[in-house]
Amino acid sequence: MAVPLAYSWRNLRTRRLTTVLTAGGMALVVFVFTATLMLAEGLRQTLVATGSPGNAIVLRKGSETEVQSGIERQAAAAMTTRPEIALGRDGRTLAAEESVVLIGLTKKSTGKVSNVVIRGTQSASLPLRPQIRIIAGRLPRPGTSEIMVGKAVAKGFEGAGLGQSLRFGKRQWPVVGIFDAGMTGFSSEIWGDADQLMPAFGRNAYSIVLAGLREPGLFDAYKEAIEADPRLQAEVWRETRYYEKQSDMMRKFLTVLGVALTAIFSLGAMIGATITMYSAVANRVPEIGTLRALGFSRSSILAAFLLESIFLGLLGGIAGVGLAAGLSFVTFSTTNFQTFSELSFQFALTPWITGMALAFSVIMGIIGGFFPALRAARLNIVTALREG
Repeated sequence: MAVPLAYSWRNLRTRRLTTVLTAGGMALVVFVFTATLMLAEGLRQTLVATGSPGNAIVLRKGSETEVQSGIERQAAAAMTTRPEIALGRDGRTLAAEESVVLIGLTKKSTGKVSNVVIRGTQSASLPLRPQIRIIAGRLPRPGTSEIMVGKAVAKGFEGAGLGQSLRFGKRQWPVVGIFDAGMTGFSSEIWGDADQLMPAFGRNAYSIVLAGLREPGLFDAYKEAIEADPRLQAEVWRETRYYEKQSDMMRKFLTVLGVALTAIFSLGAMIGATITMYSAVANRVPEIGTLRALGFSRSSILAAFLLESIFLGLLGGIAGVGLAAGLSFVTFSTTNFQTFSELSFQFALTPWITGMALAFSVIMGIIGGFFPALRAARLNIVTALREG
């Protein structure tokens, strides 16, 4: 005969103070666990969303990032005339030769200098990134030193507002536009004319070639043609995979750090749950004896107290996930470990993370309540009734 579920739930409601305190400790642990996973997932989603599945990005062979890459003008011209590349509205191939460098700007929040990506673009760069839209000002005029900045840059760095100007490369660069790229890495970049930026930084080679394919299925053909040509010394990635790869190192670091912190904090939470359940068993010895006398088996008593502990963990889990959900509206700024540049992104709560967090809270409840439940199940009927 099984003990009703209502029995376990009623006992938690009866001991409101200890239930709230113990569940609160578990909630804090689940909050840390969930927030760390949300941080890593937000980083991954931001960088993956930066790329488009129909675009191919070409880098110099052996380069890990755009900043490290260099493609000579002659090689870049060969890469942008392939038949796999789509045509734009102007009838020209939808491909852009871009330069990518880092500059140091002063953060408004700390007054310290942080690296920001500045991207030299061409006319095809915007059509290849449809997620970008101007929210203030206008587009820079080709052939001038005008620049536009991402929303995150304008908000976070000094001198990057509309109508202001930045000094780098021994020149003044007026900010004529601010663009929003959604939750992508482009919002943390500065864009200007490639042919103006390259001489300013003493560069004769582009960093990458970005090609919009006529259809995604032509990627393998384009990749094979570029990588098979020994003169080009290049490698080709799908743009989505390239940016996902950029997030791997940082995402793994955040996940390992979060799991380590959670493991430490969870020990305290499980000890708290164990103490709470041992106290519950000690205060209900006569009650347990009565249940046994009424015919409830040892396994039923074990299950009842274990369910009580699981309910306790689940309450903490729901509260912890609820607290972490509030972070979904928070923008976090960090350094991209691959490029060492500033990157802004938001915490991302997914169904998978929610499920992981709740499962973790249930596991804490099981571990914290198992031995007290085992003690309750092993109580001698006669001894328990005599205490009553």
